[in-house]
Amino acid sequence: MTPSGILGRDLAPLSAALGLEPAEARLEIRVLLGHALGVTRAWLIAHEHDELAAALAEKYEALLARRLAGEPVAYILGEKEFFGRSFQVTPDVLVPRPETELLVELALEKLPADKPARLLDLGTGSGCIAITLALERPGCGVVAVEQSAAALAVAKQNAVHLGAKLGFYLGSWYQALPRDAEKFDLIVSNPPYVAEGDAHLAALTHEPGAALASGPDGLADIRRIVQGAKAHLAPGGRLMFEHGWDQREACQKLLEGAGFSGVETRADLAGHGRVTFGCLPG
Repeated sequence: MTPSGILGRDLAPLSAALGLEPAEARLEIRVLLGHALGVTRAWLIAHEHDELAAALAEKYEALLARRLAGEPVAYILGEKEFFGRSFQVTPDVLVPRPETELLVELALEKLPADKPARLLDLGTGSGCIAITLALERPGCGVVAVEQSAAALAVAKQNAVHLGAKLGFYLGSWYQALPRDAEKFDLIVSNPPYVAEGDAHLAALTHEPGAALASGPDGLADIRRIVQGAKAHLAPGGRLMFEHGWDQREACQKLLEGAGFSGVETRADLAGHGRVTFGCLPG
């Protein structure tokens, strides 16, 4: 059996089972096959007609079965790339999405490289946002909060692995912070924002539900974040957070109602409003 044979045989079932385009299915199969063999994509291409040993074929089949059952590729591999870095991921954390890189880009836009600042990441999960910002802006003091102990353990492992220096607190949103915590210049978050009962949740059962759904309209946690932000922001500080593609107007109203100025929403690559932010008057 050759790798090319495996690719050809499994392409249609994977496309049908997960609703993938053929090109997407082909890429995933190559990733799984490369992981099973411990080789690069270039090696696969160069050796596409080599015979595949039975033990390796069995290992690949096990990985493919997990993917056909709907398990994200990132969980199967145990890692996911985000902002050019590899982050360890487990089923205790959400798989980092490309859309979330927009939040990091906007945060960096508001954090001059030559000016120290204090930054808070709420609901850090894998730590991809906080750790990336800590590495991109080493002069800033970064603090990350997470209510799941298992998720926080993953974030701490990623910080050690990537050499990032930041503080971690276990708890729910602002309640996790020490009472004497300093005010922050920027608060960022990728909170749960899917409405309970949303049909899309059915395809996300392998990921932690508490990190996805947030009340009947998906805005319960965003409301908590907005309402508590003023008590933890320095004058002139900013709050920015990711949200659903159809929540732009609601999020802007929440910020404006809480007294934030300069409220704005930036769109992701698909053209959907994805990150909304505002500034606390100085």
